[in-house]
Amino acid sequence: QVQLVESGGDLVQPGGSLRLSCAASGNIFSFYNMGWYRQCPGKQRELVASITRGGSTNYADSVKGRFTISRDTAKNTVYLQMNSLKPEDTAVYYCNADYRGTTRYNYWGQGTQVTVSS
Repeated sequence: QVQLVESGGDLVQPGGSLRLSCAASGNIFSFYNMGWYRQCPGKQRELVASITRGGSTNYADSVKGRFTISRDTAKNTVYLQMNSLKPEDTAVYYCNADYRGTTRYNYWGQGTQVTVSS
C-alpha cells in the first residue's frame, strides 16, 4: 500500500507561482511512474505532468513551459513547480503513483486546492 500526501495548494494571483509537493510513504520512484493530475468541478480529471521511473517527463500542452515536475528520491517527494499561473489553472491537484508489471497498482493522494484569482 502506497500513501501519497499532497501539500502546497493555495490562493495565488494570476502570474504568480506555487510549488506543490507529494510525499510518498516509501522509496517507490524506482518502481512507480508518478504524475500530477487536476480536476475542475464538473470536468474530468486530466493529466498535467508525469515523470517515469527512468526520469522522463511529459506535460499537457496547456502547461508546457510553465510547469515543471521533479522528484527528490532522498525525500521520497515529487514536486510540481507552477509558474505564470492563470485562472484556468484553478483546480484540485492530485498526485498519482502507477506501477505496471504483471499486476497493476495505482494510488491517489487526497488532493490540494489551487485557486488562481485576483
